Amino acid sequence: MSVTVDVIERGEGASGRASSGRPNDRTRGRQTPRKERTAPVRTAMTSPIRPLLPSRDPFMIPPADLARQAPGAILRSRKVRIGLLGVVPQQVSAWQLLYRSTDMHGDPEAAITTVLLPLGADPEAERPLLAFESAVDATAEQGAPSYALRLGAFAPGSITQLEWMLIANALERGWAVSIADHEGPHGNFGAPREPGYRSLDGIRAALRFAPLGLHARTPVAVWGYSGGGMAGSWLVEMAPTYAPEIDVVGAVLGAPVGDPEQVFTHLNGGAFAGFLPIMISALRPLYPALDRVLEAELNADGRRLLDVAARLAPLLALVRLGNRDVGDYLNRPLEQVLAEPGIRAMFDDLRLGGNIPQCPLLVIQPLGDQVVATAGIDAQVAGYRSGGASVTYVRDRLSEHFTLLPLATPLSLDWLADRIAGVPVSEAGTRTVWSVAADPGSWRGLLGMALTATRVALGRPLRQQDQPRLRPARTMAA
Repeated sequence: MSVTVDVIERGEGASGRASSGRPNDRTRGRQTPRKERTAPVRTAMTSPIRPLLPSRDPFMIPPADLARQAPGAILRSRKVRIGLLGVVPQQVSAWQLLYRSTDMHGDPEAAITTVLLPLGADPEAERPLLAFESAVDATAEQGAPSYALRLGAFAPGSITQLEWMLIANALERGWAVSIADHEGPHGNFGAPREPGYRSLDGIRAALRFAPLGLHARTPVAVWGYSGGGMAGSWLVEMAPTYAPEIDVVGAVLGAPVGDPEQVFTHLNGGAFAGFLPIMISALRPLYPALDRVLEAELNADGRRLLDVAARLAPLLALVRLGNRDVGDYLNRPLEQVLAEPGIRAMFDDLRLGGNIPQCPLLVIQPLGDQVVATAGIDAQVAGYRSGGASVTYVRDRLSEHFTLLPLATPLSLDWLADRIAGVPVSEAGTRTVWSVAADPGSWRGLLGMALTATRVALGRPLRQQDQPRLRPARTMAA
């Protein structure tokens, strides 16, 4: 049974998770949430009340009988307010669901998703569910979507807060949206499989949550870019075996990482090298082989680097930690460390493309990507196709990593709308285009996005603009 909880919270300062210097530091240093909190008096002139960080939030404490709950079972729920950059109140209907999920080792854990409807949406109306996979790309807890999206959140450098401008376009199409904290309670950026488990269980919870008006046959679409594309890839790879009952009708995966080892080589020493210490600090507690190598080879500056990275949001890490070569922080040459059998096995475990999705895919990749190696995406697509998956692969010549997501949003949402409506995929080949924005349909979509962005920035109501077209009955995805 779901228990609805309205938690009145007082402000807390934003801080990162505890040091990454030892494998379990991020869990040892946690403070036990206090049971009683006093809410300040709020007037029209005060700033929004800052929500509690996840590690201090009583809502996040799993029940004692967690292991006895089925994956996707709702443990508790609450209404929340969404804010653009934590400051501008958003006029949407929003809740958070705590539910039972599974980590990469198969152990039960409590996970959270933020679920949304357009303002004033009819709960009796049929609508699809969009599983939006955010580019969290951090171990610091202030980057978790369940915190960063809320009114009053202080999360400078969060990518999730910027993605809200794009998510709003799905709400205006009349779609319900689920945004799971796919990295889990410890910020496991880059971990394999478990982002898919958490997102799929978040979908299960959303389908069961009565205020959304969804049901077991609701069509589910998936959308993610960069780190969110990686999480979306794990979702569609895990879905056939972990949650075969969910009707995933299609997924858009933008710059979805593919091969983390190639990304490591691609980024190391360059302007965007700040992503690497974040991922290393996140993966260290998960892979004993990595921890042993770092314990033996990491110098004092390297330990400080990982500690700093574990506390930074991704955009701040790019500014502060760019142009660093991981080899400068090791006692042995980097090539020797990467050749260690345990490190080789870790990279093999992280690589995408080994499990075949059953839903149609649209993969979008900029050829001038400064962050994700295009060769890794080529290999991921080839792996899916070799297993029989339907993949439409669009490669963009003019875009780079950070511009492709907004430019490809009209294409992405239109493609997903067709899958929701049951329109068959017309071409599942590879196209290399000058720009995804060159199509006249994209121009109209970009104009619509500008209008939506204006409503978001001004805090105007985000209402359903169109009636979603849904296929008349479930069919098997191609």
